[in-house]
Formats: sequence, structure tokens, C-alpha cells
Amino acid sequence: MTAEELQSAVGETITADGLGGAKALQLFDDVLSNACISVDHPRYLSFIPAAPTEAATMFDLVVGASSLYGGSWLEGSGAVFAENQALAWLARLAGMPESAAGVFMQGGTVGNLTALVAARDTAARERGGRPARWRVACSSEVHSSIDQAARVMDVDVLEVPVGDDGRLTGDALRAALASDGDGVFAVVATAGTTNVGIIDDLASIAEVAEEFGLWLHVDGAYGLAALAVPEMRGQFVGLERADSFITDPHKWLFAPFDACALIYRDPEKGRRAHTQQAGYLDATMAPADFNPSDYGIHLSRRARGLPFWFSLATYGTDAYAEAVRAGISLAQQAAAEIRSRDSVELVREASLSIVLFRRPGWDRARYFEWSARLLTEEIALVLPTTHRGETVLRFAFVNPRTTIDDVRMILDLLESA
Repeated sequence: MTAEELQSAVGETITADGLGGAKALQLFDDVLSNACISVDHPRYLSFIPAAPTEAATMFDLVVGASSLYGGSWLEGSGAVFAENQALAWLARLAGMPESAAGVFMQGGTVGNLTALVAARDTAARERGGRPARWRVACSSEVHSSIDQAARVMDVDVLEVPVGDDGRLTGDALRAALASDGDGVFAVVATAGTTNVGIIDDLASIAEVAEEFGLWLHVDGAYGLAALAVPEMRGQFVGLERADSFITDPHKWLFAPFDACALIYRDPEKGRRAHTQQAGYLDATMAPADFNPSDYGIHLSRRARGLPFWFSLATYGTDAYAEAVRAGISLAQQAAAEIRSRDSVELVREASLSIVLFRRPGWDRARYFEWSARLLTEEIALVLPTTHRGETVLRFAFVNPRTTIDDVRMILDLLESA
């Protein structure tokens, strides 16, 4: 619905006397909620969907209703303790030392920014000065949030070229740093790109980062959920050598929005960069306390990691492995289904739970027209994307309730269009 349509249907809702709870809820139920898309629908297959468990969704209500403050140990030690157990599970999956720790942030963009601020602070301390311009090295396939972080921090980006497979490698990174590495303080690798699911060569990148004395941050907002599947962990070798990484439980780890887990190898470096000082905060600064507000660019925070913790505690990690494995398996099934058809083509092999495909002969306008029709008819959300300059279609599977029959129905509609 357009803003004009919504204004006509709802009118002014903020009034001097108030509408009353019943009227406000009716407006939301009858109009406003119907102008939104449920991202946990099994045929919501664009962007990176979400599929929170029933336990996580229910416990999000508890968090909201309990008036919990998740920024300090003094005010929320029980909540922080539980969040830290969930973070410790992720750190163990990544092969980090037991001393690794972190914090739940709003989302991957804020998590990446927070990690890079800590990286720059560490570089300034260890190098004893600042260059004319700080820079962060990353691949051309890196998430847009890295460019955003660079703009916010007023630093430059050294873009390292990738090969035909789209992966950043240590050799390419070394060559870029050797020829133009002035001011670089950090390297960002990706463990599962949002658009395609590419996993960079983390092991070789970690080796080069150590060689040049650079902070290695791994953006695994989407892809590092695959660590939950034992047989997938070999694809992430080298992650254990990173200085920091993120993954978003609200993407593929079945938590509600919004929750990004940021893990530091040495959390003291994060604390040094981010602790805020003020007289009224002195009471929260007991030496033994773990204050989540000290490890991010935030101060006030809700205990946003608790729904994820409750879901993990409720279902167990084996159920998580099974649910993530379902998305990977469905991507392979969908790729096979596409190969079996004459009117659609696979663009590249499925990676993690993402599949790119095309309808030969279609232009950008035709793709968007078809996608809009599916959404208008409330069949599915399958939006086009761009890959190497070509407009194509994309499936992103994270919901265990999505089936191969859903995929076949969508492909049938594509072939008949």
C-alpha cells in the first residue's frame, strides 16, 4: 500500500485524547498488519528470510514484558549470563579459545561497524600513531555494510579483486597489501555472502593477516549459521584464527529480529575500544562484572540474545543442526530440479542455502513483473537480484518448513509465464 492509501484507510492515529487500545489494535489488525509481509512464511524466499522458532518468538514476549535492561551486570546479571552461554556456544563452534566473548548487537551492520572500531583502536594503540588515512581491506563481494562502516568511521576501503569463483584468497590479499597497503588496519573476510553464499578462503586470508599484523574480521552474518552442522565446519577452516566475527541468529539460527552475535577473540580489546565513562556509570564498573554495553557502540540495550538462548535451551543443538541442514539440502534439491527443466537454467552451483537461476531470454523488466505478480497474488516472494551484471532470480532457504513442492510450484509458474 502507498502512504496515501494507508493515510486514507487509517487516518491520524496520534491524537490528544488517544484512540483507546481496542481501536488502535483494530487499525493495526485490519489495515497496518496487512500492509506487511511475514518474513517467516515458507515461500518468503528473497533477501535472507527469518524463521524464528515458536520458543524464541514466545520468549521475545517475555523479554519485552519483563522490563529487563541488558547493558550491565548490575541490572541484568541473569539475562547476561544466559546470553553469554549462547555466545559461548557460537565461539566453540568457531574454534575460538575459551576466553573469547562478545555481545549481541542490533544487526550485522552494527556488528561489523563495532568490530572495525575495535580493530582501528587496537591498531592505533599497537602502532603508536595514526596514518594519514586509515583503510580496511576487503573483497569486491563484501557486504554493503562494510562500505557503510567505512563512511561512518571516515576510513577508506582497499578493494581486493576476486577470482572467477568470487572468493577472496590470501594470495590476492597479499598482492594488494604489498603494492598498496598503507594505512590498512583490518581485513574483512566473508563466510557466506548474502547474494550468492560464497565463503572466502579463510585459512589463507588469516595467514596473510598475521603476516602483515592486521586484525581479521569475518562477516558471517548469514553463512556462519552452517557451523551448527558438523559436516559443514570444514568449509570455515581459518575462522578460529580471526580476531572477531559476527553471525546473525535472526537470519538462519531461528531467532526473531533483531540479534547479531559479535565475538571477539580477545574481548579486552573490544572493551578498551567501547567502554563509556560517566559518573553515573561508576556503580556498574565492578571489576568482576561483565557489562555488555562495554563491548559495542551501544550503551542502552535490550537483552536481545535471550530469545535465541531460550530456543537453544529448549530444543537443543542437535535440532539446530537438523534445521540448518534442511536449508542446505533443499538448495541442492532445488538446483537439481532446475537442471531437470528445459525453460530455466542454473546460474551457478548452489552454495550454502542459496540458489541463483534464470529464465533464458528474459530481461530485467520481465523478471520484476513476474515477481510482482507472485507477491500480489500472495503466492511467494521471489525477487530478482544482480549477479555479474545480469538480472537473475534467487532462492534463499532458511525456513525448515519450506519444501521441494513449494519450489516446484514456483518453477512451474515461472515456466508457464
